[in-house]
Amino acid sequence: MDFSPNKVRAIFLDYGGTLDAPGIAWKEHFYPIYLRHGVKVDMNTFSKAFYAADDSLVAENPSHLNLTEIVHEQVRRVLTNLGCFSKELARAISEEFVASSLTTIKKNLNHLRKLKGRYKLGIISNNYGNLQAICQETGLNEVMDIAVDSNVVGCEKPDPRIFEYALTHLGVSPEESVMIGDNIKRDILGARSVGMNTILISSGTLPDDVSVPEDCPIISDLAELVPIFLKKEQMDC
Repeated sequence: MDFSPNKVRAIFLDYGGTLDAPGIAWKEHFYPIYLRHGVKVDMNTFSKAFYAADDSLVAENPSHLNLTEIVHEQVRRVLTNLGCFSKELARAISEEFVASSLTTIKKNLNHLRKLKGRYKLGIISNNYGNLQAICQETGLNEVMDIAVDSNVVGCEKPDPRIFEYALTHLGVSPEESVMIGDNIKRDILGARSVGMNTILISSGTLPDDVSVPEDCPIISDLAELVPIFLKKEQMDC
């Protein structure tokens, strides 16, 4: 697959770890925050508590909860699973995570506004069913033409159907689209399975169990998208 910005009409992005952090998934984003607030837990134990909280939220489909609310609820459940819940601790961890996320989203909105109108923009996310509420709170709804939530459409990345859903609803072909995300299996390989172009956003550490396709560009910040796709416009002139 030969990625060519010249052919792209639509840019799709993952949410968690891509729009709210530079290539850092929620679990890895959360863990040092818990440690800073005095929660003494190893990563393996934390992972089990984190995924148990995640699974319970997905099962409940809390579509009404915005980012601030879903983070607080997720943290409450993690702390309960770890046996150390307190209102003060949950509030402190939640507020730090939300503040960090909103800072990154605000910065990324500035980059996306430069691409808005020139390209169709969308989110494809494995989420809790509340992606629309998150977009409303964070301002992402102002730039996105579509926001596809796995818990709403009934399939999750890397299932090809979630990518096909997004492509169909924006009226673009896989070859005219690029998927940008931080997870190689879900975002990159999932999108490539339907013929989409891909760009990986990474904080610098890549997993050992799966390789990045050689022809998949790697960026460390969404700011790098602007010169990539503005250069495309210059080449079209």
